[in-house]
Amino acid sequence: MTRVFGDPVDVRVTGGRPDRFVWRGRLYTVRRVLEHWVTTRDWWREQEPETEVTGEREFWRVEATPEREVGVYELRHDAASGTWTLSRVWD
Repeated sequence: MTRVFGDPVDVRVTGGRPDRFVWRGRLYTVRRVLEHWVTTRDWWREQEPETEVTGEREFWRVEATPEREVGVYELRHDAASGTWTLSRVWD
């Protein structure tokens, strides 16, 4: 089962890949990267379409653990704003 979030997360990147992130005050350690892809932003769906929005969104599907239980998490990095978001979690 997949759950969609959209919560902001703090991500630490090492060697060009996320290796840790904090979500809801809890530290998660990335054990391995399952998938990685880049998309262009849907500028026509932005709330302020008259503002020029450029950049890409980079997605990382990772296997991570806060302690002993391992889960699959999808992290999104917005290149234009520099922010990270937790997009999805798989149970």
